[in-house]
Amino acid sequence: MMWAQPLFEARRRFVVSLFSCYYQCILIHKRTLVNVKLKWVKDPVLDSVVSSTIQLKATSTLVSVIGSHPDCSLPIYSLSKHRGHLGLPRDLKLSTFIRRYPNIFQEFYLPDSKGTPVPWYKLTPEALKIYDDEKHCVLEECYMDILCRLQKLLMLTKERLLPLQTIDQLRWDLGLPYDYENKMVAKHPELFSFVKLSDERVALKLLVWDDRLSVSHLELNNSDDENSNQALAFPIGFTRGFGLKKKCIEWLNEWQKLPYNSPYIDASHLDPRTDVSEKRIVGVFHELLHLTILKKAERKNVSNMRSPLALPQKFTKVFERHPGIFYISKKGDTQTVVLREAYDRDQLIEKHPLAHIREKYGSIMKKGFLDRSRGLYKKERREVLKDDMVNLDRYEFESEEEIDGNLISVYESDETGSDYSVSLTSDCPERLNGLQSPLSRRTAAEVQNGSRRVGASRLLVSQHAVGASLFSLPVLRQQMTSVLGGSRHSVNSNASSEDGSHESRD
Repeated sequence: MMWAQPLFEARRRFVVSLFSCYYQCILIHKRTLVNVKLKWVKDPVLDSVVSSTIQLKATSTLVSVIGSHPDCSLPIYSLSKHRGHLGLPRDLKLSTFIRRYPNIFQEFYLPDSKGTPVPWYKLTPEALKIYDDEKHCVLEECYMDILCRLQKLLMLTKERLLPLQTIDQLRWDLGLPYDYENKMVAKHPELFSFVKLSDERVALKLLVWDDRLSVSHLELNNSDDENSNQALAFPIGFTRGFGLKKKCIEWLNEWQKLPYNSPYIDASHLDPRTDVSEKRIVGVFHELLHLTILKKAERKNVSNMRSPLALPQKFTKVFERHPGIFYISKKGDTQTVVLREAYDRDQLIEKHPLAHIREKYGSIMKKGFLDRSRGLYKKERREVLKDDMVNLDRYEFESEEEIDGNLISVYESDETGSDYSVSLTSDCPERLNGLQSPLSRRTAAEVQNGSRRVGASRLLVSQHAVGASLFSLPVLRQQMTSVLGGSRHSVNSNASSEDGSHESRD
């Protein structure tokens, strides 16, 4: 039995060694998977930045869409097709938003193929000037800078390609011009190509890798550091009043000392369950936000990039775990991720030339909104309405079937499916021919027959238009009386909550 003792001792040592390794593995995993959850603290200053940018993005995008059209004017149904890229609240009608800024968008009406008046919008001279400055900045002054941003975005991805829908969602954030496919991509066939994905979507692929661009912003700022290729620490700042527990501070200090992996290199060898992998994910979004003009982006837009960036599930949890690097604003109907280090309170520390131009948009938006709230444009609209009534009064109604114009008609928006009241302008009187509505036909017949009463004709005026129009119902009654011969009429308005319209009856 003496021979069994060494065998037993060897077996004991093996078991002890096995348990020792297992215990060390547990310690390592516990160390690399620290379950730290930091609280979210509201930052009113950054919230105000995000809130103002929501309307700025929508206005700037609409200006680009209208300005890119040959006539610099588009109907409401064409603008509604771009609703998804505006970032407006769902309960806000597009026409309501546009009418907030009459010093940027000038509203007029033209008939469609069926003769129904449709609201159109064109840019004011002041808005056109800023739009020309923006085109000069994007297509000339900062052309190469914006082109490099697009290249770096594609270099962040695993296969150096992204669907066009994904790029479209980040177009305004990156500073890309409207119709960038033709204005920028098509000019560089040596750099880009369009490919068709398996799901029939079209993607943009980068053909050439540029080592000069494969340096992250964090690496560039630490290029003089001897430790630049190992542990790089992210700039961190917290909201005033943010309290960190001692355990969180210790974890954060240890996390900052972990190796930094560039977002431009392959990281498939990293275990996604470790803090090292998490630090690389933070580095990817740190670089992505630095590629944007205003150093922020909507969370849903970056969430769509999980597969192209080869990131694990629930990768956006890093935003909650690192509130000192990222701030999540919950303003609007979405969440916006802001890079804290890029802001000194509500001001960008380093402003791109395009950011200065966007500030010009913000200035005239503020001015137009205040002037409109003071009733400045309301008075001008009333004067235009009076001129329109005089012009309409000069037209001769020939029959019930053929008339020259009408005071009010109904337009059903493609966007909302509700009625809009339409006041025809007099800038294009020749376009008024052929516009017919039940109101105008009945009114024409009564005028032709010498009747001085409106009778039982119904005036359909949408509830939205009455609330947002620049004239009041008493003024409307007075103008209708003047057009129909100056006789006494009684026009009563009854609001219908079911169809969203007002009915005026004798």
